[in-house]
Amino acid sequence: MRRLRACLGAAAAVGIVAAGSTALLAGNASGATNALSNRWYAAAPYLMPLDNDPPDAAAIMDATGLKSFQLAFILAPNGGGCSPTWGGTSAVSSDTAVQAVINKIRSKSGDVSVSIGGYGGTKLGQACSDAASTAAAYQQVITKYGLHAIDFDLEEPEYENTAAIKNEIGAAKILQQNNPGLYVSVTTAGTTADGTGWFGKQMLLEAKSQGFTPNNFSIMPFDGGFNGAASQTDALTKFNKILQSTFGWDEATAYAHEGFSGMNGRSDTGEYFAQSDFQTVLDYATSHHMDRFTFWSLNRDRQCSPPDNGGRTSGTCSSVAQNAWDFAKYSVKFAGVTPPTTTPTPTPTPSQPGTACKPAWSSSAVYVKDDEVSYGKHNWKAKWWTQNETPGAAEWGPWQDEGSC
Repeated sequence: MRRLRACLGAAAAVGIVAAGSTALLAGNASGATNALSNRWYAAAPYLMPLDNDPPDAAAIMDATGLKSFQLAFILAPNGGGCSPTWGGTSAVSSDTAVQAVINKIRSKSGDVSVSIGGYGGTKLGQACSDAASTAAAYQQVITKYGLHAIDFDLEEPEYENTAAIKNEIGAAKILQQNNPGLYVSVTTAGTTADGTGWFGKQMLLEAKSQGFTPNNFSIMPFDGGFNGAASQTDALTKFNKILQSTFGWDEATAYAHEGFSGMNGRSDTGEYFAQSDFQTVLDYATSHHMDRFTFWSLNRDRQCSPPDNGGRTSGTCSSVAQNAWDFAKYSVKFAGVTPPTTTPTPTPTPSQPGTACKPAWSSSAVYVKDDEVSYGKHNWKAKWWTQNETPGAAEWGPWQDEGSC
């Protein structure tokens, strides 16, 4: 819901997530000690904790079994500067309100990711001078809340700014390197024609040029002439082909790095997405072993009162007939599906005594198919293009174990 989020003082969501890595462990005043599985961060629906009549996260958890929330949105200050705020007005450094929401969620064994950017407002990638200063601003958010996951929502007007997108992608790469196990999703606009538009494709090329691979690239297939689930799954199929051609991945690898970020109910442009549409897209996502399934937003996951099932788009209700939290239940279903390996993991051939180790793996080096490295006293062969993906970190990852050395 890109335009509606802007007029309500919010921003839309872009998600970066990588499949199957060990999540970051953090312990600080925020109360974060243990991360959830990456599958939960991949399923976290968006929640505005300060705007759009925020629902009680604890009540949603009790009603649905949901454990994870995508809190939105981090922006640059409305008055200018390179420091993180909620919605451009509430400084993260002095925040207590969002912290209280996070503490309540964590007290019930849940957790949060935080989304940065969105539609409208000034983004930190625009306000900060370079990738390093952009990353430093976001690091304040990670440290403040003890985050294990973060979402980059890269869309209008920022994704039309080449320098800003370079800063955002560069910052995402720095955060990924400096916070081992951090789950990173990147979310951008969806289109019926290609899956994503020209600016979305340019963003992917920027990520490739910087050697950055998030957990996933997610598209938002709404607000662009979409007509129910069939048009959404068609866009996801087309976007998969873009990921293949951009990064040199095969189809299964591209799906393992692909995500869906939908909109429940009536969209800004009058499209309608009912519970049955969510079920169809969920079936597509799980059958193709996609990495992420989320939606905008929990603030809207309730019937309008009085019932207004079709006449308007609201930030606080869905404008379709529903019970409270119907759409959140699809996120719970997605989190409960364990993503299988995209290809069978071959049994390593035992190395003969004295097998020499290949050159040591480097997190900064770029590797292509059939490159060989050593890590953890094993030799490894690259199955496809990769950078900063630790050998053995994920069983469906880019490295094939060739045995001890």
